[in-house]
Amino acid sequence: MSNENQNNEKLAVAEKAITFVNDGDIVGLGTGSTATLAIQQLAKLIANGLKIQAVPSSEATKALAISLGIPLLALGEASSIDISIDGADEFTANLELIKGGGGALFREKVMASLSKKSIIITDSSKRVEKLGAFKVPIEFNPNAEAYVFKALQKLSSHPVKRIKNDKVFVTDNGNCIFDTDFGLIDNPTVLASELDQIVGVLAHGIFVNLTSVILMAHGDEIISFTKK
Repeated sequence: MSNENQNNEKLAVAEKAITFVNDGDIVGLGTGSTATLAIQQLAKLIANGLKIQAVPSSEATKALAISLGIPLLALGEASSIDISIDGADEFTANLELIKGGGGALFREKVMASLSKKSIIITDSSKRVEKLGAFKVPIEFNPNAEAYVFKALQKLSSHPVKRIKNDKVFVTDNGNCIFDTDFGLIDNPTVLASELDQIVGVLAHGIFVNLTSVILMAHGDEIISFTKK
C-alpha cells in the first residue's frame, strides 16, 4: 500500500469515528497517527459548537488537544468515558489488539477500561489473522528490569529494550519498554493473563475484551468489526 493510500484510509476512518461523538460526551483521545487525525477532525466540530470534554491518553495527545482548543479532563480524574477513539498496531477480527507502538499503552489501556464505547480506527494494513508479527510492547519499572527480562524469557520470548534517538525510551510514566517477540500468538487472552502476573510490569500491549468496535478503512469502504 502506498503512503498516500494509507493516509487516505486513515483520514476516512477518522472522519467516520467522530460521527459517533455526541454533545455532552466525555471523549477519550488516543495516541498515534490515526488518532491524531480523529482529534484534528473533532476540533473542527468543537469550533462549530460541539460541547465535549476530552481525556488525553498521553502527554503528546494532551499537547495536541490544547493546541487545538479542545477542553480537557485529566485521565486520573475521569470516573468513566462515554466514547474513546484510538488506533492499533495490529488487530484481529475477534477484536484482539496489539497497541503501544507509540509508548502510551498504559494510559491507553486505562482509557479503554473506562470507556462505555471504545472505538479502534485503523487502515487495512493493520488487520492480521493472528497477533504477533508486531512485537508486544511491555512497560516495566526500571527497578524490576532484570526480573522482568528473565520472566519474559521464560515465556519463550525475545525482549529488546526500546531505544529511540540513540537513547533508552522513557514513557510518560517514567518507565521503560521491552518490545517483545512471542512469534504468532495462538491465545492472546492466556498470554495477557501471564504478563499481568509479572511483578514490575505496569502494562503490556495486548488488548483483549476492551474494544467495542473496530472501524477499518479499506479503499473507499469502511468495514466494521464487532464481537462475534
